[in-house]
Amino acid sequence: MIRIQTEDFNIGEQTRALADAGDTGAIATFTGLVRTSGDRQDVRALFLEHYPGMTESVIEDLVNQARERWSIQAVRVIHRVGELALGEQIVFVGVASAHRGDAFAACEFLMDALKTSAPFWKKEITVDGESHWVEQKASDRDKAESWQNDQ
Repeated sequence: MIRIQTEDFNIGEQTRALADAGDTGAIATFTGLVRTSGDRQDVRALFLEHYPGMTESVIEDLVNQARERWSIQAVRVIHRVGELALGEQIVFVGVASAHRGDAFAACEFLMDALKTSAPFWKKEITVDGESHWVEQKASDRDKAESWQNDQ
């Protein structure tokens, strides 16, 4: 299940849905929050845009890559867009598997890949109403590239 949405999500509901995936012995989840400090100290919110249709397609491809690498039963990815206040939930990645190793690895892979491959654009909005685009961090690119070397 892949969803791009403006509304918040319930972590418990998402995790329970993963538990219904069959022979589930492990569920690994990641929930990302809008950081309370951004590139600048006067940030009050984050605004996210995406490319509808393409975003879901890219994420589906990433999920398929994870399925090829690990034995997983179910995946749930929710990514919010629009204006989000500091501390709000922004992303949920959950993976169900028979074994914890596959669940952990697939969840981490998906989150790293989302940060660098999915077509999302972020703007930080300051307290005085100015905004600036957030650049992709080299550390995120390096982490995502490390999965290519790990095949």
